[in-house]
Amino acid sequence: MTTELITDLTIRDICKGFVYNELEGKGLFGWEGKLTIQPEYQRNYIYADGKKDVAVIESILKGYPIGILYFNRTLDGRYEVLDGQQRITSFGRFYTNKFAIKVNGIENYFGGLDKVVQEKFLNTKLLIYICEGEEPEIKEWFKTINIAGVKLEEQEMLNAVHSGPFVTLAKAMFSNTLNPMMQKWSTYLSGKPNRQDYLHTALAWVAKDEKKIDAYMSAHRRDTNINELVLYFNDVIAWIDSVFPDIYDEMKGLPWGELYERFHTQPYNPTEIGLKLKELKEDPYINNFKGAFEYVLGNCEDRRLLDVRIFDKATKEKVYNKQTALAKEQHISNCPLCALGHDANRTRIWKLSEMDADHVTAWSKGGATDISNCQMLCQTHNRAKGNK
Repeated sequence: MTTELITDLTIRDICKGFVYNELEGKGLFGWEGKLTIQPEYQRNYIYADGKKDVAVIESILKGYPIGILYFNRTLDGRYEVLDGQQRITSFGRFYTNKFAIKVNGIENYFGGLDKVVQEKFLNTKLLIYICEGEEPEIKEWFKTINIAGVKLEEQEMLNAVHSGPFVTLAKAMFSNTLNPMMQKWSTYLSGKPNRQDYLHTALAWVAKDEKKIDAYMSAHRRDTNINELVLYFNDVIAWIDSVFPDIYDEMKGLPWGELYERFHTQPYNPTEIGLKLKELKEDPYINNFKGAFEYVLGNCEDRRLLDVRIFDKATKEKVYNKQTALAKEQHISNCPLCALGHDANRTRIWKLSEMDADHVTAWSKGGATDISNCQMLCQTHNRAKGNK
């Protein structure tokens, strides 16, 4: 790969023909159409937060250096932004009056600035390296220069490596914050669409494993449609909607793709599911309601998913003392199940450290976690009892 340093381009030059797509949230073109600001291997524009974008403009107006920009010269003699698209899109958006900055405490758009200030902004010279090389070299360099600064998310890097028609279409659907479906998806998906989190989730679902996303994208890189990705994603979302009649905050970020694969072939009664979840939500002894969804899908068998609160120390000591006193009077074991046997443990008095607190009526069968439903069993019998 070869590089060439140029220092005679200004912000005015780059802003000529600047095009910004508000719907997709990205800078498209500049420098009289010769510069592609956000090629497909670039991440989405993430500076539009009223802080980072404003900081770029304030730095320019104060005369601070805004760092080196890297352009890639393509085979047709045009250019792509290799590094610096966040900064370029920021000053392009400011130039086209997309946001304001404060000057002497008053908000000003570019068009409202004093002409002298406007000229200072537009005449700012940029430090740009023009790079040329084969695609693998360019993408390897892209990875290298993005080690510093705002760290690329894993999916952003994968998009760069596998840029092509498939990534273009996938980003248009799953990374577009103005997509009307985003609000619905946000019920079940965590992260930020513009940092590719939703796309990463959709790909993990269709690939059946997060570790297989790279291979999936490689196999589909040249595809001119994303039908399989969209259909599978929509199937998972539709399945969630069909099984769970109510929405809970705890649904966000659950491994829905994995749950779909395990349970979507089983029949469920949404009304019964809804009632059971409301019951679990109101149970004060459940410490992990996020596990309730997998719990009900699995026929309420794996109580570990709920992290049910156990009996506290005071309760265990009180029940132990009561059982032990009664057992000594009757000359039987203080473990009720040992007392029913015929071996040497029938009259054994166990130490508190040798016993576990047990629900007389199993929690999974409606038994409460309070002293009236607590008994102390020797560890052997408690472990054998399970949910019986």
